[in-house]
Order: sequence, then C-alpha cells, then structure tokens
Amino acid sequence: MEVNQQDRDEIEINLVELIRELWSKKGIIFLSAAILGLAVILFNKLMVTPQYESTTKMYVLAKQDGVNVTNGDLQASTLLTKDYAELIKSRKVSETVINNLGLHMNSEALLAKMSVTAQPDTRIVTIKVTDKDPYLACQIADAVRDVAAQHIQTVMSIEAVNVAEEANIPEHPVGPRTKRNGVMGALLGGVAAAAVVLVVYLMNDTIKTSEDVERYLGLSTLGTIPVSEEDHKGTKKKNKKVRRK
Repeated sequence: MEVNQQDRDEIEINLVELIRELWSKKGIIFLSAAILGLAVILFNKLMVTPQYESTTKMYVLAKQDGVNVTNGDLQASTLLTKDYAELIKSRKVSETVINNLGLHMNSEALLAKMSVTAQPDTRIVTIKVTDKDPYLACQIADAVRDVAAQHIQTVMSIEAVNVAEEANIPEHPVGPRTKRNGVMGALLGGVAAAAVVLVVYLMNDTIKTSEDVERYLGLSTLGTIPVSEEDHKGTKKKNKKVRRK
C-alpha cells in the first residue's frame, strides 16, 4: 500500500512539473502557434488558387402510365435517385460535355470537379461543379445537367427530367478556407512546440533542486547554500577572464 501511494505521489508530482514546464514556456508555444498559423494564411492567400462552385438541380420523375402521376411513380423515382446520380457521373456524360464545350481536360479531370448528390426521400439530384473560373463552372454545371437528362431518359426510359434550379454564377470562392486552415495551423504549431518542450524536459536528467537529489539519489540534503545574483555575475566574470588567458 505504501509503495502504491508513493507511485501515485510521484505521478502527481511529475504531472505538476510538466504543467509548470509548459506554463514557463508558454511564450514559445504561443509564438510558434502564431507563426505557423500566419504562414498557413499567407500560403493560402498567395499560393493557392481560389475555387468557385456552381450548383444546379434536376427533378427526375418516372411515370408508369404516361398521363397521371401516382404515388407509385413518386416512390419509384425516389428509390432510383441513386441510380440517376451514378448515370450523371458516367463517362459518356463527361466525354459529351467535354466535346460540347471544347474543354482541354480528360474525363477523370472533369469528374474530379463534379459532385453529385441525391437528396434523401426526394426526386431531386444536385450537381455541383468547382473551378477556378466561376463562369466556366456555371457552363459546365448546365452542360452536365442537360447531357445527363438525355442520358437518363435513354437508359432508364424516364419521361420527365426537369430543371429544378439553373446553375448560378458564384460570386465568392468556396476554397481555400483560409480562416479554418489558419486556425488548424496555429493549433498544430502550438501542439508541436509543446511536444518539443516536453521532450526536451523529459530528456534533461540533470539535478536542479534538493527534491531531485532525494528522489533520484535517495540521499537527504542537510541544507542549501543560496547564491545571490551578484555572486552569480562575479562567477561569470571570473570564467570570462580565465578563458581570455
């Protein structure tokens, strides 16, 4: 029981010492966080090209009798929205869009700019296109929607594919997220500096206090000799003179 109690006391003392060491180096930690956070912000501002996102939506309805819309039509269309999303991302659609707009990219590059999502429990499919040119992003989004509508009608015999929302010309970039990246950079810089401080502290096995003598050497100290700042400065001057000689 006594040994366990001593181990607990040592753990508590070590934790307190670690916290004190971190607090004593708080200036270095905060400075590292500020420097890295500012560096990330400057990198995003100067080196990263802003990206704009244009969004368009299409409404897909599968009619069974071609005249009236029934509950069965609505339920079938809702279940098939994931299939519509996969057809929109097909190579045929992307290659047709590239040819129609005369884009200098391959199918994989265009698909990387696109994101297609099917809203749950609806018949609405959302198409988003990201590009550094906001006007080109809008043109690609509209072209993908129109070509995909024809492709869906041909493959799945869908009678109605309507435009729910035209593609917009984005005014503000969606990336890079400078503020968020700056905060993450600052946190990373602070954590890295704190880790370095802890590693240096744990690797330093020199004896600094009388408590260290009792803890590591198992010896009791009879007393300590205080050293004033004047004596400390005098010792430094003597050491300098000896080195000059």
